[in-house]
Amino acid sequence: MKIEQIYTGCLAQGAYYILSNGEAAIIDPLRETQPYIEKLKKDGVKLKYIFETHFHADFVSGHLDLSRKTGAPIVYGPTAQPEFNAIIAKDNEIFQIGNISIKVLHTPGHTLESSSYLLMDENGEEKALFSGDTLFLGDVGRPDLAQKAAGMTQEELAGLLYESLYQKILPLPDNIIVYPAHGAGSACGKNMQKETVDSLGNQKRTNYALQQKDKESFVEAVTEGLLPPPAYFGMNVAMNKKGYSSFDETLQRGLHALTPDQFEEMAEHTGALILDVRSNNEFAKGFIPQSVNIGLDGDFAPWVGTLIADVNQPILLVADEEKQEEAVTRLGRVGFDHILGYLEGGFETWKKSGRDIDKINRISAEQFESDIKEKTVKIIDVRKESEYKAEHVNDAYNKPLAYLNEWIGQIDPSEHFYLHCAGGYRSMMAASILQARGYRNFSEVEGGFNAISKTNVPKSDFVCQSKILN
Repeated sequence: MKIEQIYTGCLAQGAYYILSNGEAAIIDPLRETQPYIEKLKKDGVKLKYIFETHFHADFVSGHLDLSRKTGAPIVYGPTAQPEFNAIIAKDNEIFQIGNISIKVLHTPGHTLESSSYLLMDENGEEKALFSGDTLFLGDVGRPDLAQKAAGMTQEELAGLLYESLYQKILPLPDNIIVYPAHGAGSACGKNMQKETVDSLGNQKRTNYALQQKDKESFVEAVTEGLLPPPAYFGMNVAMNKKGYSSFDETLQRGLHALTPDQFEEMAEHTGALILDVRSNNEFAKGFIPQSVNIGLDGDFAPWVGTLIADVNQPILLVADEEKQEEAVTRLGRVGFDHILGYLEGGFETWKKSGRDIDKINRISAEQFESDIKEKTVKIIDVRKESEYKAEHVNDAYNKPLAYLNEWIGQIDPSEHFYLHCAGGYRSMMAASILQARGYRNFSEVEGGFNAISKTNVPKSDFVCQSKILN
């Protein structure tokens, strides 16, 4: 028997590859299937089942493409209603893979169809729990995402989650290994540990949600402090439930090289968004007018989903050489399939063609210190509220990047302001969107708060609520 966790840091997502006696199972595969096909071929095994823990919201699963390519059936837990052929398992139903077996545990709460998969070895001993978004390390799945589909409140879903955890998972042996679907950084939870594998016994001791005295306190604890989900989540759920076009087609279409003439014409006539995926430092030196910068060197796909939101938005790519396929792949993981092509030769080709370029007014932390000394200025900090509360520049406003589409309309285009994040990645995203929408009355601080903290700019951990998102 072999269990391999295939962890994708950009999405903080874990897929699982399980082998036993010539047969394999894959749990919650990513959109691109070729790595799984290659593993199966290398190991000389047949894929028997593709298990899905639920209809994912934060990424598009590879279940359909993988099933088409291998012939393996897709398995969901009870109550799932996909719009394609799949096995809808019964609670406690057992599936054989080689010499091992996997039992379906229906664990609703995160969603109504959410299920966990309990692996038993050749001797029938319970060894591992693939807990999906029901149980994370340090947290549990948020119960607010499926409210509309379920026709229930988040409190009612949290009550179901309590029963799933306390009646079906907590009674399992402490030595069982927990393999969750997500880790720290995922928007599917709020308090995840950095580890990606742990024993159930340790989770019983360290996970706040598993230590509540009763159902009422559990519901209160898991619903407290939930941030609004990214706008693209509902669209990804729909794609996972209804189906989607082949990722191979998405990749082929997106990897269409365009000359500057073709790129410019397509941008003018299709309404496509120009997405520049270079680093914020490179983008700051110059870019195609109206471009939006979301760098591949960070949490690229989740930020695309959060800031662009509409997965049907046509996109034109600007990327460094040999980064185009990575960009198209990572966009496809969150359902952005309408990539019309990329600028051949990248930004340098555009620059050499003599076309107009634009720049962000980026200043150093030292210049920022000099500019604001003994002056009353407006400062916008786009970090998370928790980062801001830990320490921030005195009198700075906290307007998290995730809510940019809410607060951008509050900006006075005649009033100059300074913009920063922690290191420059998020503030350059904000700056590019602001500038694309006609705001040029700002200076973005290179290096963000990390650089500012090394200056004598006055800082504080005192929080004025009027300075947060208003």
